[in-house]
Amino acid sequence: MKPNIQHSFQQYYQNHIRISGSNALLIAVSGGIDSVVLAHLAKAANIDFHIAHCNFQLRGEESQRDEQFVQALATQLGVPFHVQRFDTETYAAANKLSIQVAARELRYTWLEETRIAHQLQALATAHHLQDNVETVIMNLCKGTGIAGLHGILPVVNRLVRPLLFATRDEIVAFAQAQQISFVEDSSNLTDKYTRNYIRHHVLPVLKEVHPEAIENFGHSIPRFQEAEVLYRQALEVHMKKLVEKRKNEWFIPVLKLLQATPLHTIVYEIIKQAGFGNAQVQQVIDLCKGETGKYIASQSHRIIRDRQWLVITPIENEESFHYIIEKGDNEIAGNFGRITIQTLPAVPVEIPTDASIALLDTKHLEFPLLLRKWKQGDYFYPLGMDKKKKVARFLIDQKLHIAAKEKVWVIESNKRVVWIVGMRIDNRFRVQNNSQHILQLTFQPA
Repeated sequence: MKPNIQHSFQQYYQNHIRISGSNALLIAVSGGIDSVVLAHLAKAANIDFHIAHCNFQLRGEESQRDEQFVQALATQLGVPFHVQRFDTETYAAANKLSIQVAARELRYTWLEETRIAHQLQALATAHHLQDNVETVIMNLCKGTGIAGLHGILPVVNRLVRPLLFATRDEIVAFAQAQQISFVEDSSNLTDKYTRNYIRHHVLPVLKEVHPEAIENFGHSIPRFQEAEVLYRQALEVHMKKLVEKRKNEWFIPVLKLLQATPLHTIVYEIIKQAGFGNAQVQQVIDLCKGETGKYIASQSHRIIRDRQWLVITPIENEESFHYIIEKGDNEIAGNFGRITIQTLPAVPVEIPTDASIALLDTKHLEFPLLLRKWKQGDYFYPLGMDKKKKVARFLIDQKLHIAAKEKVWVIESNKRVVWIVGMRIDNRFRVQNNSQHILQLTFQPA
């Protein structure tokens, strides 16, 4: 045990937490030994704080006992007390969550609301060194990569953990020496939760092999955190060289990527931001060596091999892929962008060269017009041509990559393509010298 946990607490608080002044902390206190000790340490250090308690009403009389105990603790320490009772089971069922996840959501939402309402600078929880070691082990088991090695951080925005320096044994010894009372949560004794299983069965075995295992982990975690900083700096260099962002798409040159080292790590860091995991890394590398047009997909994105590029593009989730344009409409907007609509008088006009503007002879149009995604089998007569051409062939000639092709829209009139939006009108609908009424469509992409 460290000679003086109170002194260590004040040093750690000053060096890592650095929150002072009136209305400093809202301390979440369950009634268990960790949070109760945190409250006593904060009081002895003359830190200004309030106590907050969440009653999840999951353990019957035991939940009521905990609430009453924490209220009495706040009175004993002479600090303001806040409590909230939750119908946790109903919330979990309504949101299809486990009880554990539901309780966490309810807890942190209410605690933050309470912190803000009482103008407190930060929310403090009583996570300690063993909690941090358990978190690192769980992260390694889940395969979170290097980010998981930093464990629980002492400060994340307005959330602080002033006890991360202390072992469980130190906390217990301090409570015994100071004759501090607390209550036991019976759910901590069950092995139903992963953290409890690691606490009850994994860490004791590690301590049998290495009695100082927890402390050694504790010494290593700050090094892991520093190693992650270096890792991120190196990764940023690779990202700048390899990833070209165009609007909401990423373009990665295949040959450059295959030459990057370490390849698997770089690929993983690129694709994880698009919802892919470690299991897809080799698939992406194989995609680099595959044919144009092949792709893999996550729930939110696709990675497409397109000639010399890998293109990471979001999977569109539009409510509608069809929009109706009625006669007299002056604008239509959606995820595709915006089209403004004007009827021009029958006067000589200068035909614009801007492909985002279409001038159409209304004599040949039949309303309503339909704006939709292009599809295989579509054809039109490109402006200036008397022969029809498949839209697919036209897009190939425009050298659009695969993801860009999927974002092409057309306007049709009576099942005839009038305009490939933003690209080319159909020759049959062009404005001529004898045109009486002209419809002008102006496209602004999203």
